[in-house]
Amino acid sequence: MGLAASRRNLTRASYAGFNTELLRAGSMFRRLSTVGLFTGLLLIGGNKHAAAQSGANVLVVVNDASEASRTIAEYYARKRAVPATNICHLTTSTEDTIERLDFDRQVQGPTGRCIAAMSGQDRILYIVLTKGVPIRIQGTSSGREGTVSSVDSELTLLYRRQLGVNTPIAGPLPNPYFAANLPVNEHAKPFTHERADIFLVTRLDGFTVEDVLGLVDRSGASQKEGRILLDSRASWQASGNTWLKTAAETLKSIGLGDRVELDESSRVLKNGESVLGYYSWGSNDPAIKDRNLNHHFVPGALAAMFVSSDARTFKEPPASWALGETNNPQTYYAGTPQSLTGDLIRAGVTGTAGHVAEPFLDATIRPDILFPAYVTGANLAEAFYQAMPYLSWQTIVIGDPLCAPFRTHVLATEEIAPGMDSATELPALFAARRLKLGGGAAKRDALTAYMRFESRTSRGNAAGARQALEEAGAADARFTPAHLLLGMHYQQEGAIDRAIEEYRGILAYAPNQVMSLNNLAYILAVNRRAPQEALPLAERAVAISKGEPNVLDTLGWIQHLLGKDDDAARSLRMAVSAAPDNVELRWHAAVVFASLEDVAKATSELAAALKIDPKLPDREEDVRKLQESLSARRPSR
Repeated sequence: MGLAASRRNLTRASYAGFNTELLRAGSMFRRLSTVGLFTGLLLIGGNKHAAAQSGANVLVVVNDASEASRTIAEYYARKRAVPATNICHLTTSTEDTIERLDFDRQVQGPTGRCIAAMSGQDRILYIVLTKGVPIRIQGTSSGREGTVSSVDSELTLLYRRQLGVNTPIAGPLPNPYFAANLPVNEHAKPFTHERADIFLVTRLDGFTVEDVLGLVDRSGASQKEGRILLDSRASWQASGNTWLKTAAETLKSIGLGDRVELDESSRVLKNGESVLGYYSWGSNDPAIKDRNLNHHFVPGALAAMFVSSDARTFKEPPASWALGETNNPQTYYAGTPQSLTGDLIRAGVTGTAGHVAEPFLDATIRPDILFPAYVTGANLAEAFYQAMPYLSWQTIVIGDPLCAPFRTHVLATEEIAPGMDSATELPALFAARRLKLGGGAAKRDALTAYMRFESRTSRGNAAGARQALEEAGAADARFTPAHLLLGMHYQQEGAIDRAIEEYRGILAYAPNQVMSLNNLAYILAVNRRAPQEALPLAERAVAISKGEPNVLDTLGWIQHLLGKDDDAARSLRMAVSAAPDNVELRWHAAVVFASLEDVAKATSELAAALKIDPKLPDREEDVRKLQESLSARRPSR
């Protein structure tokens, strides 16, 4: 089959060309996908230095499917002088929630490529998402081990993933930038990647575009004057109240006692004038009944609440909606009766944080860190992230990361991005981290050459990239990433003997390396027309991968070539069940069912493939032939 013969190689979905997971012989990996040669490798372009903590240190992410996103991004970029090269365009859903796989492919992957394309791993400190980019990743909600998380919080770890670090998706991860034990006079030190291996991700969002543009304007006019209101929940023994009290004490210790009001009574703080900071329990305080407490927030004001789902949506509720009751679902909006972060933005705050799902109290923003950090010189993003205990969890931060009315210390450009490493052709700090992470798993010369291969590939220097990849392989006979990519390269260009040599070489020291087993099985079956020899390799790959769908697809196709279509159908059913949106699996299933004379199932699978990719028949003659064959074999009515 023409399409089957063009089946692409199997590799791990990764945002770094080099992944330390691959270095462990017989290692397993969480996710596999079919990708072409070099797909997913970092795209490295020329480095451009910029003024410290300016628009040049910001990457703005735009969802081209959302007019609101485009409008807000253009406005913010103009206001903050964000270079055009720092605008990252992607296309994804405009709904609040996105599936994990779509997040990887449509949001995280393109964002990583945008950063790498400008050699921005050191220089880009802040990622700013815009209204219209999903806020939540779909997952299980099994308490602290759940896989639901905010898009924003998950993107903070993109820096680590670009390094090749494997990050679990279940439960929260400790925030390395969390400043629980940092002296108050240290909070103002500007963020760089030397301090923490993450990006600080904020979002420009609100009920309407006008609300968001107003927030941007307030950021540009931020001021230092104003009061900080801390509203405890009366008669409630919870750590949140302790943090509010500690915040008041800390602010008093740095000379701001006359500007702080801590209320520990049952009354609600309302109608505040010139409010620079606000923190309360929101709808979790039974005394708070109103969505708008009529505070007058000054430009630059920060606010937050101890509320589990206050950022569950930025779709505006009806004007008649009021904070509801837990035992009365008729009072709910977007799934709960709780306060909404969007109301704080509408009320005039410049920065806030909320939660897309239950974070648990210990994961909420700590007011005793947030406000002292901000008023001693941290910018908006630094203040919120120093006060955030966990990442890969439920929190999102709303606001312009560069908002910093109290900042006095500015870093020199070279303190943020110390230039390029000539050996790897990557940003210097990022390159040093990559080499350190891989130092015990492969020889340094091999790692250096491999990283050089990535950068040359991205610049379109095919000959130089090939040379660097071969240098990496020659420097270390057991450097799996280099030899695997060499095998894929040879396979794609038709040098089958050399591809087989590379895959067999890997399997000689790593007999359970799934990608090598899978790819070797495929080329033996298809290119060498030796499916019987390929079968045990494919079966072993399936067993080791525990039924990964692309590996099942290889096994199913080999079984089909051997005339074992009943076995092939079983393999492909499992593959399709695990990855129903994979067009290649659907097409292969259609071929096998047609071979079994099961016209109905073949027609159904082909229809599913064409729904995913309507242009498939235009590219593949075999698809057109199968369409015609199935049409002729359908019983007439």
